Amino acid sequence: MAQRSLIFEGDETLRKGAKPVEKIDRHIIDLLEDMAETMYMSNGIGIAAPQVGVLRRIFVIDMHDDSGLIEFINPRIENAQGSQIGIEACLSCPGMSGEVERPAELDIEATDRNGEIFRIHATEYFAVCISHEYDHLDGILFLDKVKGELIRS
Repeated sequence: MAQRSLIFEGDETLRKGAKPVEKIDRHIIDLLEDMAETMYMSNGIGIAAPQVGVLRRIFVIDMHDDSGLIEFINPRIENAQGSQIGIEACLSCPGMSGEVERPAELDIEATDRNGEIFRIHATEYFAVCISHEYDHLDGILFLDKVKGELIRS
């Protein structure tokens, strides 16, 4: 595992759509491991491949609970329902935060590193995190969804 360099708001890579992973090979496994290392070293709970300059539909999340690290390859959100508003920040937008509206719950289907499809029903902050990372795969930053004033620290 190796820590990768984060890219930051203003880099056009963050605004591009990520492409699906066609084959899970050693390169993809290394990317997953490097993303996790980068997330942990940056004190984050989620990171998407575009944030390390790789335009592939991959993100990882660790809510620091019993679930541990979850790797999402080619995720697809289904059945997003309800609404919740909370303060968000992003590793690619240091020193910025703001209120964002996200689904209160959602279902997501993705593939793991072994090529197995899995499904998760997420609620509360887990749904927020999934929605936030999923947006990165479509070139959307939380800044695009801030309700009201952007907070700079």
